[in-house]
Parts: sequence; C-alpha cells; structure tokens
Amino acid sequence: MATGKTTLGRHLAVMLGVPFVDTDAEIETETGSTIAEIFAREGEARFREIEASVAMRTLADPTPRVISFGGGTITSRAVRFAALDAATVVTLEASAGAIVERAETARRDADGADRANLTDSGLGSAHVRHHAVDGPAASTPVPVRPLLAKGASRERVEALLELRADAYAEAHGVVRTDDNRSIAEHCDSIVACAARDVVVMPLGQRTYSIEICDNNPERLVSLLAELKASMAIVVTDSNVVRAREAWLSRAFAGAAMPHHRIVMHAGEVHKNLATVTQVWDEALACAPDRNAVIVAVGGGVVGDVAGFAASTLLRGVRLVQVPTSLLAMVDSSVGGKTGFDHARGKNLLGSFYQPNAVLIDGGHLTTLASRELVAGLAEIVKVALVADGALFATLEEHAEHIRTGSFEALRGVIRAAVTAKAQIVRSDERERGARALLNLGHTIGHALEAHGHFETLLHGEAVAIGTVIELRAAEAVGHSERGLANRASELLTRLGLPTNVSRETLEASWPFIAADKKRAGRTLNLPIATEVGHGAVVNLTLDALRQAVLTG
Repeated sequence: MATGKTTLGRHLAVMLGVPFVDTDAEIETETGSTIAEIFAREGEARFREIEASVAMRTLADPTPRVISFGGGTITSRAVRFAALDAATVVTLEASAGAIVERAETARRDADGADRANLTDSGLGSAHVRHHAVDGPAASTPVPVRPLLAKGASRERVEALLELRADAYAEAHGVVRTDDNRSIAEHCDSIVACAARDVVVMPLGQRTYSIEICDNNPERLVSLLAELKASMAIVVTDSNVVRAREAWLSRAFAGAAMPHHRIVMHAGEVHKNLATVTQVWDEALACAPDRNAVIVAVGGGVVGDVAGFAASTLLRGVRLVQVPTSLLAMVDSSVGGKTGFDHARGKNLLGSFYQPNAVLIDGGHLTTLASRELVAGLAEIVKVALVADGALFATLEEHAEHIRTGSFEALRGVIRAAVTAKAQIVRSDERERGARALLNLGHTIGHALEAHGHFETLLHGEAVAIGTVIELRAAEAVGHSERGLANRASELLTRLGLPTNVSRETLEASWPFIAADKKRAGRTLNLPIATEVGHGAVVNLTLDALRQAVLTG
C-alpha cells in the first residue's frame, strides 16, 4: 500500500499504449464483494486463494498489459514464479514512514468518500508486459484493503515489510517511490527495467539477475555501481586477456572505484588449489574490504575458481560472473556452484556460493574458437533433454544455423537454457532433488575428462559423449524411452559434437566413475532423461551401471 502501484500503473499503461489491470478491482468485480467484506466474511486465507486464482489467470493471458498486484499477492510462491516467468516484475519501495503518512492520507480520503476499507500493506509490485498495443489504459477505481485498518503504525508497516522482504526481493527491478522524482520519471525507471533482457534467479534477498546483452562492456561498471562496490578485483585468464582486452579496457574506462586484475593460467589443468591460492594471494595484496566485488571474466574454469575464492575471501565477498564461453554462459556461471579439481577427480572440492549478478555479453562469442563454442552446445542439449522439450525441438529444427555460432542464432537458445536452469535451481538450490538432473552426462563426462588429464576433451565434448552413453545405459535398464539416446546422438552430431569413445577408454575411466560425488556406497544416483523434456534420478548399483555402460 501507498507505494504508487495503481497511480504509476495507470500512467505507465497510457505511456505504453496498453491496458491496465488492477487485480484488486478484478477480485471485487468477480466476487461482488469488497476486499474488506471478503476478509471479514471468509478470512484472509480464503481471500489469498481467490487473489492467487485471479493473479494466475491474469498472468496466463498473453495480452500485453500493465498489471498492478495487491501488496500480498506475490507472497504466494506459485504466483511469484509465474509472474517472473510471464512478465517483468518491478517492486515499488518506500520507507515505512512514507507508507504510514500515505496510508493515513488514504484513510482520510476513504473516510471522506464513505469507503471503509484500505489498500493492502507494504510494498507493491507492478507487473509489466513491455509491448505496444492499441487501446487506452483502463480507469477502474482503486480498491482498498483491510490489513492496516486498525492503524498504519510504523511498527505494523515495518513488521509487514520484514515478513514479505524475501518475496519483494524476487523481482526484475526495484524502484523507490518516496523520493522527489515525478510520476513520469518513475515510469521511465520501470520501462528501463522492462527493456533489459533479464532472467531472474529468485532466492529471497539473495536474488540476482542474469542479464543478456550484446557487446555492452559499460554495463559491467553500472552493475558494480549498483552494488556500491568499494573495489573490483577482476579474475580472468591469459586467453581472455589476449582475446578480450579491448572489452576489458572499455568496461573499466569510466570506473570510479579502484580495480585490479588477476590473470590465471588458462585451461582445466590449472583448475586446482595452486590457482585458488594465487587468487587469494593477489586479492589480499589489494587490501580489499568486505564491500569489494570479485568479477570473474572468463569461461567455466575462471568462474569456478574465482567463485570459490570469493566464497572464502574475508569469509565471503560479493561476486559478479561475466562468462566469456558459451558453456559458461548457459551453465557454470548460473546457479552458484564453485570449486576446483583434485587428482582423484573433477570438482571434488568446492562450495555453493551464488553470484550477485551475471552479465552474459554475446560479444565474447565473436572471439571464441569454433571448437570451444560448439562444446558449449552440449550443455544446452543437456538441459533441454531433462527440462525443456520445446528447446530440444528448436535445437533439432535449427541445428545447422545454431552451429554457426552467431549471437543472432544463439541468443534465444541461450535465454531458454538459462531460464530452464534457473527454474530448476530456484526450487532446489543445494542439489537435494531436481537440480541433480543438471548432471546428465556428467558422471561419464567427468570421468573421461579426468582420465585424459583434462587435456584430451573439452568439458562440453565429454558431456556430449557422457550424455549419449548414460542414455543408452538408462534405456538398457528400462528407465529411458527407446530411441532417446539415438535421437540425442543425432542432434549432438549435427551440432558438431562427439558422441562415443572406445571401450578401452571407458574401461580406463571407470575408477573415476566409481569415485563420483553422486556415489553412495556401491550405488550411484544417476540423472537421466526419461523422455525429451523430462528427467529423473535413478539409483543404480555400480555393477549394473558398469555392465550397461560397457555393453551398451
């Protein structure tokens, strides 16, 4: 209440030339009762059911609109996630003092108009579909709600804001409305949020944006300014410096904060404790405080090492991921897995540590070697197999075009892959359930990488081979539909990826499979695709897996 959802929503709708929908008004129209009457007659729990139903139906309609939700609407997790998937979500903020003052004004106005109920409490969220259509904004009356009817005290407002803080943080952007800016200026800020190409990773107050742009290095400095970084410590590698020096120089040309660069040796063979120690040593030499930000500019190795270093430096400093390889863009930069390799296997040491922002700049793909670019497609195929059948169909239909590596061909599939991963991670951050599906192909793939001392196969190539072998094994024991492995193999081949290795190589790689992190005694929790777009984690004995793999 009192943050301007309805006022700004109406102005924004006129500005964009789209209809305006206030879900409070929709509820009152649908039920024939005021919101206060529903609360009094049926209680808040029943009202929330009605509110969620109206919100979900509104979001399911693809008509471009500006939608104003009641302040409590997105306390429903289902509604919140549906809004993030269907719209640009902007949370309007104001101080508790401003909310109290405005609420009292609203109370007096309502009393003067013989309206007995009040708008809902706290911060609101405007949900924007940024498209132009004909038609004026709707001019429905502002419904009023009862949660502060007994008095909009600062304590009551602060309690509600604290209760809802996690839900309000899960948005594409936040706009403060208790400053001296005009309605038009506030609307401009909302439109700026909608204009960005962003996927949200909703994790309460640790929520962050995964932003996709094309050759926009200046955006990195603006992100750091938004984070109020005291200094930026850029971790990169020798390959990135050689290929992307111009981008790095442009990115920090106008930086107000101090910035330092740490350059790792390039390659998976350097994803080890010695490199982590190098990052620690050079970062500490810069005398960072806890407002410093580690900026990982590189592929998966740089992102994993820099992320782990950030998770431990001063017991945790903030992290921005700037992936420069396709594989890192669609997988390793998103979701918070960090770490490094050990002689006994890949990624056996690490932590879960979420970034504060991810900036995917398609300009990096222009200097990526063809083999590296193609390797990243394996992770897109993987997530499509377990979570997004429509993405898999797109890959099959446009494989040759996608393989060219142009950002125009890749942007849509990058966004789809990131969205699918975010939807999985938001429900299972610590990999206790569905997130394990994202390891399809990695049991065999990691073993092949380790067997080759991380020099024979790129990670994506190993995952492509592992995906096909694991699907053949799953078919052999009746867990995957017949023909799925062949279908995956055909697509991966069209994309330019390898799909098999010799039996001798598999035999030699077996000790690394037996040491996999997913092992529990003599069994292994193996993620598989049961059919295109659907996955499961099945429990197999190591002996059964070995037989299926080596005879498949």
